[in-house]
Amino acid sequence: MRTISAQEITNTVARLCIEANTRLPADVEAALAKARQEEPWQLARNTLDLLWSNLSAAKEADLPICQDTGMACVFVELGTDVHIEGSFEAAIHEGVRRGYTDGYLRKSIVTDPLRRGNTGDNTPAAITVHLVDGEGCRITVAPKGFGSENMSRIQMLKPADGVEGFKKFVVDTVKLAGSNPCPPIVLGIGVGGSFDKVAYLAKKALLRPLDVPNPDPYYAQLEQELLAAINQLGIGPQGFGGRTTCLGLSIEQMPTHVAGLPVAVNVSCHVTRRASAEL
Repeated sequence: MRTISAQEITNTVARLCIEANTRLPADVEAALAKARQEEPWQLARNTLDLLWSNLSAAKEADLPICQDTGMACVFVELGTDVHIEGSFEAAIHEGVRRGYTDGYLRKSIVTDPLRRGNTGDNTPAAITVHLVDGEGCRITVAPKGFGSENMSRIQMLKPADGVEGFKKFVVDTVKLAGSNPCPPIVLGIGVGGSFDKVAYLAKKALLRPLDVPNPDPYYAQLEQELLAAINQLGIGPQGFGGRTTCLGLSIEQMPTHVAGLPVAVNVSCHVTRRASAEL
């Protein structure tokens, strides 16, 4: 049995909050660089150049890459042979509080969804824990801005809708979103499970690097088909046209009920952020 202190968790989460908000993941940065080279529409290419300049300025000045530093979504893969010395959830919330305060990151969380009132420190975090075998503990902080989160959708399709109904729902979600989520976007797509599980799958899909396809060839092919269809919509960077509407997408699937076909699309903008650490 391995012991990890609550303090170590707090320190790690605080560091990851700052890192995720100031550094774009290498796979997303590579996808954006590739889009700049391949985009044929001049206005779209100029827009991508501006987005690239923003990333460079943020890196040089050690500032957030987006003014919306998001809700702190914290994903934990926790080994069953790990003992946490102290309060696990309290340690994560404290890490978010410290990271957003010490990093001078914008605090966007309200105390109550209807009565509002800012919590003042971007807590509480949205925590998802997945138990795994062994003595490891992997923490991923994925801040999520709500300009893109508000464009996400979930639908309980009928089994008869099949793969064509699935693809139509995904593409229609992007059409409805238009320029609102600050394209080029990244999509996390969930299919299967139940109403609550499919939303989790869509958010989980955003954690997979864009250059890593679904291990199932059937879904890997669907990822390519959907990406091509979305980039043919002509929305383009910031809605100015062109073929770079989506930098990449990932599908996560799981078994579901014989009478169901749940689908969720989690929309993220070009500053899809995540940072991970192994404890």
